Amino acid sequence: MNLASMKGGVLIALEQLRSNKVRASLTILGIVIGVATVMTMAAAISGFQGSIMDSLNAIGPKNFFVERFDQTQILMVDDGGPPPWEGKPSLTFAEAQMLRDLPSIRSVATSAGTSGTVKYRSRSVPSVQLQGYSAQWVDYSPGDFLEGRNFLPVDETRSSSVAVLSDGLAEALFPSGSAVGKEVRLRGQAFRVVGVYKQKENIFSGAQGNWAIIPTTSAIKRLGADPEWMNLLVVPAAGYTQEQAMDDVTSRLRQARSLRPGEENNFAVVRQEALADMVNGIIQVFAIVMLVLAGIGLIVGGVGVVGIMMISVTERTREIGVRKALGATPREILWQFLVESMTVTLIGGIIGLLIAMAVAALISAVTPIPAAIPLWAIAASLLAAAVSGMGFGLYPAFKAARLDPVDALRYE
Repeated sequence: MNLASMKGGVLIALEQLRSNKVRASLTILGIVIGVATVMTMAAAISGFQGSIMDSLNAIGPKNFFVERFDQTQILMVDDGGPPPWEGKPSLTFAEAQMLRDLPSIRSVATSAGTSGTVKYRSRSVPSVQLQGYSAQWVDYSPGDFLEGRNFLPVDETRSSSVAVLSDGLAEALFPSGSAVGKEVRLRGQAFRVVGVYKQKENIFSGAQGNWAIIPTTSAIKRLGADPEWMNLLVVPAAGYTQEQAMDDVTSRLRQARSLRPGEENNFAVVRQEALADMVNGIIQVFAIVMLVLAGIGLIVGGVGVVGIMMISVTERTREIGVRKALGATPREILWQFLVESMTVTLIGGIIGLLIAMAVAALISAVTPIPAAIPLWAIAASLLAAAVSGMGFGLYPAFKAARLDPVDALRYE
């Protein structure tokens, strides 16, 4: 098929859409929904995955944590079977101090938290994350003190009632004044505010909401945090790789816990990237479900394309007869209708793509996710629309190509 014939097929398709606006709109609706869904998902997933990696780099790409068992692994156990933490003792403050003495380790922060309501006089903020950390937490969670300071290692030794508030929580409790030096109540317990901290922007900080940081010992002693689930946040020293630091931590803990060669670790040393892997696994499952739903939309749209093209063949039977009488071959007729079908689905794909771009821009504006449609996804969506148009337009096109010119000229 030459370029002139293809151009003619496109113009005929556009004229058919213009003259039958309602029918054409209903026909391409499924294509629009399918493409818009897939492209919006592609934009959100691409932006979310990029944000995860940026956030890990902001927090510290070499950092890792030690926990009682690897909670990033989704474990399925039979009813009545042992829980994954059985036989794995909890981490201790002594082990944290022991790891701090390793040359490959810059700092180790203990972590044990709970949640509850924070009050200041008549103001109250529910469901606040009350996170117990040791004073080294700032190495693991980059940011800036807007006012005040961090608590001191001696505060953890004494289980002091001191707290650092997030900037959002401080704004909610003290909208027109300084928070430092004020006494707030965390789950009914009095704590003195020593600082207000703004965490470096990343996708995880946005999800954490309001929070207050207190010494780990204070969280356990005064707020009921469970020491059985205390984790260790580890920052490798300069000049050491993450692998070297993780190997040293593993070796030291195995030695301290008297584990013999061949025995399984009764603790877990987990890279930060494992969190990203876990989130990506969940995203992929969700994406598959959405792709199936989008595929259904494309099929519905394709059935509509078959319908509109069959009507087009019927309405233009005499035209087909005239063209054949003037020498048009069945192949030319076939390609004309295939081009018309592909044009219809491509228009639906372009509309769906424009809708997805608008939604992606909205996501970027109202969330920390920089949603953007990748170029490969744009090309793939338009190709899928064109291929679906060709596939669903085959039957009407074959029917038009096989029409007998004499019978077609007699058609009223």
